[in-house]
Amino acid sequence: MVDPAFPLPKGTHTVVLGAGDVNGVMRGKRIPASNWAVTCEEGNAIIAAIFAMDMTSDIWDTPYCSFDNGYVDMHLFPLAAPVATPWEPGVAIALGRAEALDHSPVPIDPRGALLTQIERANTLGFTIEVGTELEFYLLDPETKRPRDKGISVYGIGRSAELESVIGPIRNHLEAIGIPIEQSNPEYAPGQIEVNIRHADALTGADRVVLFRTAVKEIAALHGFLATFMAKPFIDQSGSGFHTHYSLWRNGENLFAESGRLSKIGRHFLAGLEKRIAESSLAASTTPNAFRRRRPYSFCPTNVSWGVDNRTAALRVIEGKNHQVRIEKRDGAADANPYYLLATGIAAGLDGIEQRLEPNPAVHDNAYERADLPLLPRDLGQAVALAKRSEFLKQVIGEDRLAILLRQAEREIEFVEAQVTQVETERYLANF
Repeated sequence: MVDPAFPLPKGTHTVVLGAGDVNGVMRGKRIPASNWAVTCEEGNAIIAAIFAMDMTSDIWDTPYCSFDNGYVDMHLFPLAAPVATPWEPGVAIALGRAEALDHSPVPIDPRGALLTQIERANTLGFTIEVGTELEFYLLDPETKRPRDKGISVYGIGRSAELESVIGPIRNHLEAIGIPIEQSNPEYAPGQIEVNIRHADALTGADRVVLFRTAVKEIAALHGFLATFMAKPFIDQSGSGFHTHYSLWRNGENLFAESGRLSKIGRHFLAGLEKRIAESSLAASTTPNAFRRRRPYSFCPTNVSWGVDNRTAALRVIEGKNHQVRIEKRDGAADANPYYLLATGIAAGLDGIEQRLEPNPAVHDNAYERADLPLLPRDLGQAVALAKRSEFLKQVIGEDRLAILLRQAEREIEFVEAQVTQVETERYLANF
């Protein structure tokens, strides 16, 4: 047998190969080690509609995937050598890149949108570094509720109570090449935050896809349901996906000037500020995700920025030169990392190229500022902005954006067609 281009860890009998779908959920196949060399050479055939189906695996006709063209295949090739999964002995995992059957790029692959912006940055002589922070809930699989009670954000005691599952999550993530900076209990029972060390933007996005996959699998082995749903409980904290941007050249952080945000950093910030509202569909893709956007929730509600100000949408973090960065705080934990980062990077690069200047910083409570433009508060508003946005059409791509929009419209239709338990309890016996 010909040696595979990406060798397997010793003792591997099965390889998990997949890619992030329209929601950044990893989809793919399990491949016997005996077929790995062939997979590396010829790819693994899989329906291209994994890039055009919703979170429930429902599909609809799109120009690239439809009943008219027979719902065509594509091929997945590994991006790198698979790594052993400590939580499942004998199994290795790898992300794949998608190719059409004629070896051309798949135009609806979300990863392609980010690749375009990274190539743009490289042409300008920049490397974009991104740090990612994701929150999630650990729930009882039967009740779908937290097992613990009370808010113990950053509580060392709560951390110790959850260490039997969070410890393996951190350690196993490190073992598969996802470096973790820290973990902590968040602002609700059962809620956790785990921070991934910063990396180049493409690596950062790829790690998020693997991260969410691994967290759910590891949690399940320890008797928990892990969910990245943005707002599982209306009376508890929502789960966010914060992204930290910095721009580098030859080992120098171009956002930093004597520990403060530089001129080029201000241009990037202004670009983010200009596009954050119309890019909301890339940050929050379901009606539920917009339930996070409430005052005093640590989720932004208006277009604002400030230095170390967590009430603002864009938080500038200063300090030592290597620490200076811009945190974008509007993303929901279930957002597609490729679209979230692509729109952020594109907006920032526009700001640099157009030499934009940000509005005045917010030094107080941004939630109280009635003079600031509002961010969309529901998915319908985000869809309306996205449909008018030439920026999103260019950055995400017309075909990809059409899929994202149709999914959003379907979710709005589905949710609006329901009579909720709250409505029944409130109205049934009283009218």
